[in-house]
Amino acid sequence: MVTVDPARISAPHAAYAAAPSRGVGVVGAPPEPGPDEVDALTLGRRIRERRLAAGMTLGQLAAAIDRAPSQVSAIENGKREPRLSMLRTIALALGTTADELLRPDAPSERAALEIAVERAQRGPVFSALGLEPFRVAKTMSDQTLGTILALHNEIDRLHRERAATPEEARRANAQLRAEMRARDNFYPELEAKAAELLEAVGHAGGPVSHQLVADMASHLGYSLHYVGDLPHSTRSVTDKRNGRIYLPTQQSPSRDSRSPILQALASHLLGHEEPGNYGDFLRQRIETNYLTAAILLPEQAAVRYLTEAKNLRRISMEELRDHFAVSYETAAHRFTNLATARLDIPVHFMKVHESGTIIKAYENDSVRFPSDALGAVEGTTVCRNWTARTVFDVEDRFSPWYQYTDTTSGTFWCTSRIEKAKEGEYSVSVGVPFEHVKWFRGRETPHRAVSRCPDESCCRRAPDELAGKWADASWPAARTPTSLLAALPTGTFPGVDQTEVYQFLEAHAPRA
Repeated sequence: MVTVDPARISAPHAAYAAAPSRGVGVVGAPPEPGPDEVDALTLGRRIRERRLAAGMTLGQLAAAIDRAPSQVSAIENGKREPRLSMLRTIALALGTTADELLRPDAPSERAALEIAVERAQRGPVFSALGLEPFRVAKTMSDQTLGTILALHNEIDRLHRERAATPEEARRANAQLRAEMRARDNFYPELEAKAAELLEAVGHAGGPVSHQLVADMASHLGYSLHYVGDLPHSTRSVTDKRNGRIYLPTQQSPSRDSRSPILQALASHLLGHEEPGNYGDFLRQRIETNYLTAAILLPEQAAVRYLTEAKNLRRISMEELRDHFAVSYETAAHRFTNLATARLDIPVHFMKVHESGTIIKAYENDSVRFPSDALGAVEGTTVCRNWTARTVFDVEDRFSPWYQYTDTTSGTFWCTSRIEKAKEGEYSVSVGVPFEHVKWFRGRETPHRAVSRCPDESCCRRAPDELAGKWADASWPAARTPTSLLAALPTGTFPGVDQTEVYQFLEAHAPRA
């Protein structure tokens, strides 16, 4: 990849060089760019207009820059971003400059309209409605495009004006997930924090023991206290004034006893303050969970282990779990941190409740998760034919479940396992595109399914025969969640009773 010093290039170049990219990368659903940000769609349109003005065909431009016509077409359509070196080559072939091509404004009013419609098609509204993207043809009038855009914007506005409490949280979560995707879910600054703490307590390799975690707490000036009256809405309570971390005496058998300690220490290490909004709260939770996993599965050791497994073509979440003595979910999460950045494997992750509701999800492999009009995935229902759902029908809960699924966005292989919690059973799944399954255990599985979602005929609509028989003869009583209409609190820790926490701290504080 070309290394560029933003201080030595002009502002448009600097904005382009600063954008996360791995060379010529596939562009997902791009957000609305800022006034000075480089947008792939605008860049592509400007290249196309320059090419046409120069009287060049697609093939001629491709030959001039020594690239395939399909690659140039993808760039012009805003589906791929060229490296800065390639952009300069394109500019030279078109008799212009990279600065000119990187101007943030659309090259014409018609181009601005086409770009807006293209961006709308790649956004969450089209996805939530199950609308297939269409080619914006030259024969479409400005009025037609304007009408489509106006309808899209009105639907988007109505969704954004819904009751703001849970919707705000879902919107913030969608934004964070987009950021994680752009970074391949890899945060080097958190990896460095984990390595620094492990070195400080003398970790020499192997699983991180409970005693070593206690040593970390002591190193950071905290003592651990196990109590039977921890506030019911908390996993731990930290007394920053007196350097104490309070933990429950009774630990859930499904939870790692080290994680609550490390999560409390992570907040201290990262200097977290009381969150002021949902975005702050969710970001802190992501950072805390990431740092916890980075301590339990140190980057250097984990990458060495996974690289060896990849070379042997036997990557396995179960073996990763056992090697580092962590939970299956922690191992799966950690794999998503390292898979793309360190192993060059695109990946997706899902945690799905037995009801089919997505609890957590992440992807950078172009798998198409269900989403609402805000782009939020969590809380939506996953297809019945996906591995994350079919695993619930498997009697053997001890062995891993592998499955290929043909979807509208390609064929994906997944491995999944059932875990238990007080809220019920849930599946934890890790998947990759078909071309990357060669690195994994379980690739020989005969299990295969087809998903046509979001087409309702796939699994969201009852078969006609059943519907005709029971539609007018059934009346189910819905189990409504108690939180359905509840407002999420702002400016505090959602779900935590602060009065209860303060009373607990007052009762347990050391006396002079």
